[in-house]
Amino acid sequence: MKKILFILFLIAVSSCKNQEISPSDAINTTDLVTTEEGLTNALNGAYALFKDHITFNGIVDQNNMYLRQFYQLSDFASDDIVCGQITEDPLFYSFNLLHSPGQSNTRYFWYVSYKIITGVNTIIDAVEKSGKKDVKTQQLLGECYFLRAYCHFNLARLFAKPYSVDPNSAGIILRTSVTDEAKKARSSVTEVYNSVIADAEQSASLMSLSRGNQYASREAAWALLSRVNLYKEDYPKAIDYSSKVIASNRFKLETKASYPALFANAKTSNETILCIAFTAVDDYGKFGSIASMVFSDGNSGWGEEYVSSSLRSLMSKHPEDIRWSYIKPLKDESGAVQKKNGIEVYYISKFSFQDGSPNLSSPILFRLSEMYLNRAEAEAKTGNTIGALNDVDQIRANRGLEGSLYNQILPSGSTVLDVVLDEKRIEMAFEGYRSYDVYRNKKKMDKTYWGYHIQGLKETDIDLSRTPSGYPNLVTDYTNPRIIYFIPVDEILSNPNAIQNP
Repeated sequence: MKKILFILFLIAVSSCKNQEISPSDAINTTDLVTTEEGLTNALNGAYALFKDHITFNGIVDQNNMYLRQFYQLSDFASDDIVCGQITEDPLFYSFNLLHSPGQSNTRYFWYVSYKIITGVNTIIDAVEKSGKKDVKTQQLLGECYFLRAYCHFNLARLFAKPYSVDPNSAGIILRTSVTDEAKKARSSVTEVYNSVIADAEQSASLMSLSRGNQYASREAAWALLSRVNLYKEDYPKAIDYSSKVIASNRFKLETKASYPALFANAKTSNETILCIAFTAVDDYGKFGSIASMVFSDGNSGWGEEYVSSSLRSLMSKHPEDIRWSYIKPLKDESGAVQKKNGIEVYYISKFSFQDGSPNLSSPILFRLSEMYLNRAEAEAKTGNTIGALNDVDQIRANRGLEGSLYNQILPSGSTVLDVVLDEKRIEMAFEGYRSYDVYRNKKKMDKTYWGYHIQGLKETDIDLSRTPSGYPNLVTDYTNPRIIYFIPVDEILSNPNAIQNP
């Protein structure tokens, strides 16, 4: 594998020599904000970068979009999704762990993340120099701090080890000022987390208005702080910030009746804390949408990745669970589940059916369910078993499992952490959580099921009546260096202070 990665790196370096290479801060953002209208427009531009296809290295590639890359880089590396075929798309590296510094999806994600960060840094600098302290300006300034924190945190999740694994290891490059040196070294994981928390706390202190769940709010900042402190293993703070969001009474869990429409109606859902709003103009169809790789109505998408047998096995205990509504088996006329390349086709529809379109949704970055589950995990790790089970039951009571509540009784043979993580796996499936929940808890990613994450697999090898065995890398330990991605070659070539991941 080392030889393969080295060859891929050399290819990437060679191909980049004739391209425009920029370090992470070399992104043009020239509009200084002097009016509320100008500030709002500049900030709206930052939000748009989460969903737009933008020019990278001189071209616009329809496959490149912040959210598309984030979900693929996160979830395709997990045990919730199975790869249904071999593909040349760089998303394949998330399945087989054959990462390279030159793969286009990580390069783009790094680029657009720092483009967002540099943009909001410019706004922050201009507003703070202006001395404006009115409520509207402070709200928009707080949103800038929030976006900077959110982008830095996601970069750390993809390119740096979990805090719980090695807080002193190399994190990512922090960009918190317009005067930062271009050739800047990576901060430690601890430094990154401290910066993210400081920015999120600052954003929460500045924001007092609600512009709708399509924009950051004080509650969204609390939700981010809940997540970051949980990952940082500061459980009292994780509990506190989760409780703040819950106690705000701005949100409520969708019920068994309303849950099936939650994601298609994310912009109006009672449960949505923050989403990225897509409209019909942003319906990218088969090319470049989030949904197109995991769903197809026959022609709407590629539909090459499916729900894994591992997740379906966990959910099979409760066929009445309403969360099955986002899992769509492709059946033949006799009602049997069809196979493609030997793999059973169970499509994922969490990113589909806004306004009836199979490729349109407004992806949710934070929702109330996570707050109950974050609090439950923190409670589980601080010895509050009853509190943890009560929070899990809040979810289950609204997902069709009112007849299967724990009622403060831990099932025999299970730990309370097992209960919480299993619930979170089902509730937050395909939303970018699973890989981090496994590795930061120092567990193994078990992908002992048929799929093309198995290197060298041929369709004739597949026998769904038995479990695959004898193949390498079916189980990935949290100590494996490939639980994270290489720093993109663009940064390495242009910034000698940016040390590569091993």
